[in-house]
Amino acid sequence: MDLRGYVKIIKKRIWLLLAIVLFSSVASGVVSFFFLTPIYEASTKLIVNKPAEAVGQQLNINDVTFNIQVINTYKEVIKTHYIMGIVAAEYPQFGLTSSELIEKVKVSSVNNTQVMTLVAQDKDYVKAANIVNAVSKVFQREIPKVMKVDNVSILNEASVNVQPAPVKPNPVLNVAISFVVSMMAAVGLILLLEYLDDTIRTEADVEQYLGLPTLSAIMKIKDEDLAKSSRKTESIAKVGDKKHVNATTSN
Repeated sequence: MDLRGYVKIIKKRIWLLLAIVLFSSVASGVVSFFFLTPIYEASTKLIVNKPAEAVGQQLNINDVTFNIQVINTYKEVIKTHYIMGIVAAEYPQFGLTSSELIEKVKVSSVNNTQVMTLVAQDKDYVKAANIVNAVSKVFQREIPKVMKVDNVSILNEASVNVQPAPVKPNPVLNVAISFVVSMMAAVGLILLLEYLDDTIRTEADVEQYLGLPTLSAIMKIKDEDLAKSSRKTESIAKVGDKKHVNATTSN
């Protein structure tokens, strides 16, 4: 079957496609705007630089390379029960365990830079900001004990005095995804229904499936067409009777 055949099949059940897409898009928008809880994101940045005792010395390429390489180690150290356990103990107001903090806090870095980013998400922005700030401070304080080197500084903390927009849900994105997915699902359903429908409807179907020529066709007559035909026949009969009476009178 060529492309025009598929288009014809879809057009035959276009109402089904429109109904599925419209329902899915509206439902996605309603859920995104009125039912999903907004999630906010806060972040802090840490910079890995030369050790404190080396301040004042000329920075060379080996120092920078070491700092970049050690970031991968620091990213793993942050997400340990040692660091997060201290945060959970010192900040009980968060109501989170070390395991929950490990899941909540994400650590990332850009390749070939000395900067690490700590990100936390929560339905309360202030709580998310306080969490990443606390983790940053505890990590900066504890890393000299773990690595025997003091080379971590807080580049900037998450501000608690802002009102950011939620990072999710994204209603526009959700509706767009729902639109695309529902359209694909609707097209698939239409093609499936067409495949399962073995009804012979046209002369072309007879020739395609039976390999026989069509000698005649019986048209489907609707009830209203029969009523109109009956009224027309009665009208013609009345006119004929009237003409017959007039001819008789003339004679």
